[in-house]
Amino acid sequence: MCGTCGCGQAEMRVEDLHLLPPHDHPPGVEELHTDSADLHGYGDLRHNHAGSHVGMPVEAEDRHDQDDQHRHGDTDNSHGDTHTHADGTTHTHPHSRTHEHVHDHGPDVAASASTRRLVLVEQDILARNDAIAVANRRAFHAARTLALNLVSSPGSGKTTLLVETLRRIGGRYPVAVIEGDQETTTDAERIRATGAPAIQVNTGKGCHLDAELVRTATARLGIPASGILFIENVGNLVCPAGFDLGEAQKVVIVSVTEGEDKPLKYSAMFAASALMVVSKCDLLPHLRFDVDRLIENARRINPMIGVLRLSAQSGDGMDRWMHWLDTARALRLATD
Repeated sequence: MCGTCGCGQAEMRVEDLHLLPPHDHPPGVEELHTDSADLHGYGDLRHNHAGSHVGMPVEAEDRHDQDDQHRHGDTDNSHGDTHTHADGTTHTHPHSRTHEHVHDHGPDVAASASTRRLVLVEQDILARNDAIAVANRRAFHAARTLALNLVSSPGSGKTTLLVETLRRIGGRYPVAVIEGDQETTTDAERIRATGAPAIQVNTGKGCHLDAELVRTATARLGIPASGILFIENVGNLVCPAGFDLGEAQKVVIVSVTEGEDKPLKYSAMFAASALMVVSKCDLLPHLRFDVDRLIENARRINPMIGVLRLSAQSGDGMDRWMHWLDTARALRLATD
């Protein structure tokens, strides 16, 4: 289980490569088995079952049993009980004074300790992810590759936009696509039909890609040197906002079949994105959708966010999208 968002990841795989997931622990006492060698020198982020971290203090409550009770032993030697039988014989039976007292700290302390453990687990997950994302970013930088993380809710038209984009790029420069979905290889097959290399990442019950999955995928797929790596994330406007994959920029896609209030409801995603693509604009004549209000809401969250309106189906606005990609790639190539 992912300690950050609570999603399960029991069936992760990169195309036909099945990945070993972390085993489950009761809530609040998850363990991350992290080999520091996997972090390429970014430090040892391992911790034990009690939630204590190397070099970090642990509150006393965090060392209690999971039922938030602890036991104290009275170690004052021993004492004897003396009694007399009917025949006048007297016996003394020694008893150890070591005994246990159970103290219940109450629900408030129990909840506080559990919350602290969950926070520590989340910090470890994100720290490990961020360390791998740094390594990914260095690899993309060394290859002079523009890596874009495409994020949206399900059904926004990410894959349709990608297919049309790849057709327009043709062979002008190298491209590659990492496709993220919970199940099936359908989208990767659609991408490969354009002639572009693609690999499918299935997250099982997971609701987002992470830096480790991207690293595994690029190890098999390769990095398109001096080109663009498109990472199509799992359809979800919540959790992908918190996971750095090593990308240069996030591009959030919102279709006109969704609500204008999406930026306000999912503010973290729009705050983290450099560009908002308004998709399926060919449907506007048939809908009650206020694009200007959507843009106003997005810029309330992120005043610097760029905006493009387009329809991959009709082609309207695609030239501006292609110009944005070419400009971003040129800036990537110009950066040492």
